[in-house]
Order: sequence, then C-alpha cells, then structure tokens
Amino acid sequence: MTITTGPPPKANTPVALARGFLTGGVIGTSLTAFVAGCVIESVPLCVAGVGLPVVHSLLLFLTGAPRRAREAAVPMRTALAMIESLRAVGGESSDVPVRFGLTVAPDDAPAFRVGITQDINLVDLPEYRPRRIVVVQYPQDRPWRAKIAHRPTTDWRDRAAAAGVDSAPLSTMVSKPSGGCVVGFVGLLGLLLGTAGVLLLFRADLFDRDTTARQPAAGPSVSSTSSTTVVSSASGTVALGPGQSFLDKGELRRAVDSLTKGRTTDQALTVVVQERLLSVVFAPTGTEALRFDPGSLPYERFPALVEEARTSLGVRSPQSWQITAERFTGSVTVRVGVTGTEGAASLEANGDGEVVRRTPAH
Repeated sequence: MTITTGPPPKANTPVALARGFLTGGVIGTSLTAFVAGCVIESVPLCVAGVGLPVVHSLLLFLTGAPRRAREAAVPMRTALAMIESLRAVGGESSDVPVRFGLTVAPDDAPAFRVGITQDINLVDLPEYRPRRIVVVQYPQDRPWRAKIAHRPTTDWRDRAAAAGVDSAPLSTMVSKPSGGCVVGFVGLLGLLLGTAGVLLLFRADLFDRDTTARQPAAGPSVSSTSSTTVVSSASGTVALGPGQSFLDKGELRRAVDSLTKGRTTDQALTVVVQERLLSVVFAPTGTEALRFDPGSLPYERFPALVEEARTSLGVRSPQSWQITAERFTGSVTVRVGVTGTEGAASLEANGDGEVVRRTPAH
C-alpha cells in the first residue's frame, strides 16, 4: 500500500534549556567548591562540592516523577515499518546492539522516518534485513522511541507479511527534540556563573592565602625597604636590598652598630662581609675563645682593600669578593678574597687596615 507522508511533529525545549542551565551551574559550583576547599583546607567546602551533584541528581529524579508518570500513561501506538538500513554497533554478548533506519507507516497518520538502536539476539539477527516489513510500537507523542516488536499479535504479524510500505523522504526524519547550540550555550553560562559565584564568595580566603604564602616566615627580624636585619644570641645578619653595597660610605658601620646595639664589647668571633650581606658570629656565654670588638675594625679602609685585591692580585675579571675578620691569634686579621675566571686571590691586613700579606692568583 502507498502511504501519504508528512512532516513529523516538533517539540518545545524550555524545560531542556532550564535543565541545561541548572546542570551547568551545578557542575561549575561543585568542581570549584571542591578545588577551593582543597586549597584553603576546608572540609565542609569539599563535602559540599561532592554532595551538590548528588543532591542535584536526587532533585531531578524527584521532580521528574510526574513527567515519567504522564509519559507512562500515554497509550502505545502500533504500526508497520520497513527496515531501510541496519548496522551493528557492538557485539560483546549474545545480544547485539543494532542501529536501524526505519520508515514507520501509521494507519491514521503520515509516514515518517526514524532511527533507533535496539538489542537483537544473534540467533534472530538474520531475520532482519533491508526492505523487510516489521511491527513497531511507540508512544504516540514520542515516535523517536519506537521499538520493533519481537512477538507481535497474530493480526499484526499477518499484516506485516502481506503489506508493502513505501520509503518516506529523509525530510520526515524524527528525533528527540534538543536545544542544540542554545542548550549548550545556557549550560556553559550556568557553569561560568557557578564558578564565579564560588570564587567571589571565597575570594578572601583564596587570594589572601596566596599572598600570605609568598611572604617570608615571621622571625626575630626587622625589615625595611632597604635592608633586613636578623639578630639572635649567637649571630646576626644584615642583608641589603638591590642596588646597595656594603662598600658605600658609612653603610657597613651602621649595619655593625645595629647588630651590636645593647651588647658588651669584645663579643665577636668572626665578621664576614660580602657585597650585600653582613654576618657576625658572637661568642657563646662562658666560652674561652679569642674574641674582639667588631666596632674596632677599620671599616673606612675596607673599600680600598677590596679595590686593591681586585686589581693587583692577577684577577683581571673579578666576579665576587669577601672580607673576613677574625682573631685566631693575638691580633685581629682582616682577609680580603676575590674570585674570577683566573682563579682566587687574597690579601691580609692587620687591625689598622694595613696590608701585611698578598697571595696572587695562580
């Protein structure tokens, strides 16, 4: 028989748009909450990030109960259909998923095309071939959910054996309504809004924590924009900022005075000076080691001693220098060392800053 064709009915998508937006928002909120909870070490926030998708799924299930009840109450329609094409899309068990292309011909409506996937037993698979007439059933408001009837009634089986169905045009293809790009857009919008909401709520914990983590640990130190001073009972250090040097006029003596303020004289074991770092090691209480007063060193002579060590000891490309003052014998010794590509060299001076020995680079 020849069946008159017509366009399939279309469905609206407001519910799909709302569901897509809500789902995107839940995904963005839960993922961001879980990550933020891990960063700021907040157990409730991590739990909220994990629990929100569970609650969302439960709400969708409960709110969808009336819809599922209405769908279940819709009567099923039985019709003849012709197999236009078939293709197996799996084969891991005795039931093989097969993708069918069908032309469905209802008795009281235009014919239309539909694509379905249905499990077919391997034993029955040879019975399904293109151009064969089969019996299908589908909800009258959702023809895209058609299923081939494996055991139709005798009347329908006889009709299928005797009937002929013409192919419906491809333009009559029906499928489950979707919002397409619109649903994807509102889902992405919900995801971005959910992420932004969590970040705004916990921005103080997240970003203040990051700033605090980059700050140096608190300790017995006094800091300024030009230098950092750290003092303990056994030692003291002063670090200058960029662009400064302990060879600048008066800089070294001011730093030493800041380390020895409030201490008795003759308490230093070693004084080490580099370009921007000063270290003083103090003698422990009760020790018998030889010590000296760090304020008595000839700091005004240090720049000249460094210059002489850099220019007269065979190191043509000096890269670093270091001054070490100590008292291992009866008098204070000031040693100036320089290093470069030619090697290392040094000179020694007495407590008045007068050079008494030179060791050139080899």
